[in-house]
Amino acid sequence: MIKEKEQDSRHQNTVCTNESNPEYKWYHHLKYLAAGIIFGIIFVKAEVISWFRIQEMFRLQSFHMYGIIGSAVLTGMISVGLIKKFKIKTIYGEPITITPKKFSKGQIYGGLIFGFGWAVTGACPGPLFAQIGTGALAVSVTLLSAIAGTWVYGYFRDKLPH
Repeated sequence: MIKEKEQDSRHQNTVCTNESNPEYKWYHHLKYLAAGIIFGIIFVKAEVISWFRIQEMFRLQSFHMYGIIGSAVLTGMISVGLIKKFKIKTIYGEPITITPKKFSKGQIYGGLIFGFGWAVTGACPGPLFAQIGTGALAVSVTLLSAIAGTWVYGYFRDKLPH
């Protein structure tokens, strides 16, 4: 019984929830489709989805991908800082809350596995759909593997060491 309560409290601390549940018509979600299409086009034009660019990055032969990733990290840091400083709300007027994260050694293992998979396949989860959209259908195997890996993690999550 104590073990079940401990697992429940540990699970509650790690789950992110969206407090709001506004009801919208289906067409309100078209903005996300449009943003995804634009994002995909930018990925293609910036060569972020190029297997050769990714291999250059992992072989330390080109700064191209490091520059893109670094600028994305910097943009994210500035954005989160501005959201916190000015208490920016969503477009629906809801407060944006950023839950503090606790460090665990599992993040190191997960990062290493993620990086290894990225180096081997030449794809990370973000550009997978853009790669498939450009006709690189072999990446479908990577997509299915990512889905399977996510399911396996979710299944064994409570049994993994922290």
